[in-house]
Amino acid sequence: MAGHALIEAHLAVLARHLPPDTVDELADGLTETYRRHRDDGVDPDAAARAAIAEFGHPEVILASFTRQAPGRRAALALLGTGPLFAACWGPSLILGRAWTWPISPTATAVFALLLLAVVASLITAATSHHDYRRTRLAAAGGAGLVLLDAAALAAVALAAPVWVWPMALAVPASLARIGLTLRSLPTIVTR
Repeated sequence: MAGHALIEAHLAVLARHLPPDTVDELADGLTETYRRHRDDGVDPDAAARAAIAEFGHPEVILASFTRQAPGRRAALALLGTGPLFAACWGPSLILGRAWTWPISPTATAVFALLLLAVVASLITAATSHHDYRRTRLAAAGGAGLVLLDAAALAAVALAAPVWVWPMALAVPASLARIGLTLRSLPTIVTR
């Protein structure tokens, strides 16, 4: 398509790391830039090098796309709002005396392990600077958060003996996060 081996090699590096539609757009722009240089009378090798120089080396392009990846942005948002949710749920569980609720220790351990796995996947996605595919781990973290929020809501509905006032903040916050996270998951997975 591009018409020069240097450009094809450049695109092959990007294709290993970026989504196909993104690489197709970059290929179109790179090819047009190459053709413009060729139309100006520049020899093929020099035109290919000039086009690549205008677009930047693969590492620079990849870093730019990774910084703007939907998964990275979602992971940063979910991690950034985590303390707010802890501030809602912490008092709810303490004032509601969650340690007295009829929930098995196994369920509590599974919840804690899933929480750790979610945080790890979100941190991995959020801290990615050069690996676009790694940002997609935010989808796993988001799906895990949906499960954790649903479990917390179910625990309050089914096991809490009394309703305490912080739950009036925690429950709608979790419902909102479930909705917003489910809405963002398709974008993270497909882009």
